[in-house]
Amino acid sequence: MSEQIGEAFMAQTRYEQMGPSDQARGLPQPALEAGPGEVLEEIALPRPSGAAAEPLDLTAAVERRVSLREYAAAPLSLAELSYLLWCTQGVKEVRGERATLRTVPSAGARHALETYVLANRVAGLSAGLWRFLAAEHRLARLAAPADVAERAVEACMGQGFVKSAAATFIWVADVYRMTWRYGQRGYRYLHLDAGHVCQNLYLSAEAVGCGACAIAAFDDDKLNALVGADGQNQFATYVAAVGKKS
Repeated sequence: MSEQIGEAFMAQTRYEQMGPSDQARGLPQPALEAGPGEVLEEIALPRPSGAAAEPLDLTAAVERRVSLREYAAAPLSLAELSYLLWCTQGVKEVRGERATLRTVPSAGARHALETYVLANRVAGLSAGLWRFLAAEHRLARLAAPADVAERAVEACMGQGFVKSAAATFIWVADVYRMTWRYGQRGYRYLHLDAGHVCQNLYLSAEAVGCGACAIAAFDDDKLNALVGADGQNQFATYVAAVGKKS
């Protein structure tokens, strides 16, 4: 593989390299949210306001925010998880079939990320792999091996806090939802959007007595397989563990 692959990516996704997008060609828009697929159960999440989040000054949240890799044994409450999911991908408004307006910015309001949650210690929630259905503010439990947490640690290069955290968020890019409008340049925006989402997790975690740690070091094939992404049309783009502060 060329050592200049990153430079080639940046050069080939410049605006002058872009042809007309599928949107410009009049092709139909993809769905605003991926279907849940085969699920074991669905639950409605409590209202995010039920988390009793600390009324935290933004400057204080920014100053206190650090990457935390060691967590207390205390679980997250379901209301706290609901709050964190709302702050990172919550849908404030659905504009027909055109767009969703959410709690984070996204290029063209495409919001081409899906959130998976590895629940390790969440009160009232079975341990395992869940997917956040943002438009309905629900969680869907997915079929996963009994050792899914151990497999997630392996996929994340042996970083054990993926399992010791109360929950680990895995963000998966739905590629065509973004490239339909922006073509190959949309790949840039997928990664930018993941950064917006993860920063909101860091800041909102501070309000509920938690800390988070972002993870970009992972085996793509193993992590994609764990969440059922094919690695081409959908791929894992970012991971973050979160748990109560010691």
